[in-house]
Amino acid sequence: MNKEITNFIKDKLPIIPLFGLVLGSGLSSLIDDVKDQKTIPYDEIPNFLQTTVSGHVGEFIFGYIGKIPILCAKGRFHYYEGKTIDEVTSIIKIFKEIGTPNVIITNSAGCVNPQWEIGDIMLISGHLDFTFREKTPQIICGEPMYPQRNLNFVRNIADELNISLREGNYTWTLGPTYETPAEINKIRELGGHAVGMSTLPEIEKAHELGLNCWAFSNFTNMGAGMQNVTLTHGDVLEASTINKDNFKKLIQNIIERYKNEPTSVI
Repeated sequence: MNKEITNFIKDKLPIIPLFGLVLGSGLSSLIDDVKDQKTIPYDEIPNFLQTTVSGHVGEFIFGYIGKIPILCAKGRFHYYEGKTIDEVTSIIKIFKEIGTPNVIITNSAGCVNPQWEIGDIMLISGHLDFTFREKTPQIICGEPMYPQRNLNFVRNIADELNISLREGNYTWTLGPTYETPAEINKIRELGGHAVGMSTLPEIEKAHELGLNCWAFSNFTNMGAGMQNVTLTHGDVLEASTINKDNFKKLIQNIIERYKNEPTSVI
């Protein structure tokens, strides 16, 4: 990561954030209750990338949930934008470079399980790389990328808050077009439960860098062929608000209740 970028961001922060959040399309409401917000627009950061996708504003938001300092990325980068994997995962590398130990990654995704519904929240406990860039798709789940201690921590919070929480395998596709019914059928056959065009590179980078990571999908549509509708990105953004209060409550409780190392001044 370019030191000019990370040094610029560090200079804007009063304290090292204990959590870094990546907000998926239409999920900016997750930080509505963040206190003492400070905005760092991407276009003010020297030599940093700019977002091009609707629903991804392009700014970092620093603030506090309870007494916990956090840094949120409103706007991520996608492989289909012509970015390299190194560029796609730049936000995760920034979290690492500034000393943030915990990461929560969110996305708006298509639901592949016919028994689940739009608006459901899924805790990602495994993944399927359906891009065919390097190898044939296979499910990767469990330790060490998806530690049981982290999964159990979220399960217990959801139970206490009476939040219905799905759990399953996120499928990464290249995009930018939505999947065909045949692809959705194959993804389901291979064990995928959600499908989207982001997130997996970020999860893998967080694991590679030794960051403590959780990832979630917010279902904004059913997979192609599962309903007789034509999907647009506008529909995704609109549907992302269906269960926003429960999603916000879940994320806030993870941040406030996780036992972190003491904060330190930058």
